[in-house]
Amino acid sequence: MPAEAASEMIDPFGRHVSYLRVSVTDRCDFRCVYCMSENMTFLPKKDILTLEELDRLCTVFVEKGVRKLRLTGGEPLVRRNIMSLFENLSRHLKTGALEELTLTTNGSQLEKYASQMVDHGVRRINVSLDTIDTKKFKDITRWGDLEKVMGGIRAAQAAGLAIKINMV
Repeated sequence: MPAEAASEMIDPFGRHVSYLRVSVTDRCDFRCVYCMSENMTFLPKKDILTLEELDRLCTVFVEKGVRKLRLTGGEPLVRRNIMSLFENLSRHLKTGALEELTLTTNGSQLEKYASQMVDHGVRRINVSLDTIDTKKFKDITRWGDLEKVMGGIRAAQAAGLAIKINMV
């Protein structure tokens, strides 16, 4: 058996594990009624993996055969210096070890980060959007700004990102 195959991860059903979702923060700039209370207590910062630790962890999984990596949260784009993690992980795209680096977001920070994500090899994102009705959006997210999210989606389109909208 080749050394490469021996290091791959196989689930109990014999399938190769090639996809990983990594939550980079429990923080979010919304307080959606189905997700967190307005008075939620977050993990202490000392209990959250540093960006360097997240990079090392993701690297181990890439070495074990993960080909697609999705960053999630909370809202990943509220994590301080998050673009440095995208930049560091992009080295795996450049070598071909990683096929895809993606993001699931509420869209609130896309105007700020869409172009930088493209620069770091992100080609597609998922945006969670509960409604396009302004009042319902505010009722659901409590702190969210629909126009900011829509502006973020437009910025992501302009940057060349493929966008999938998650709406239930």
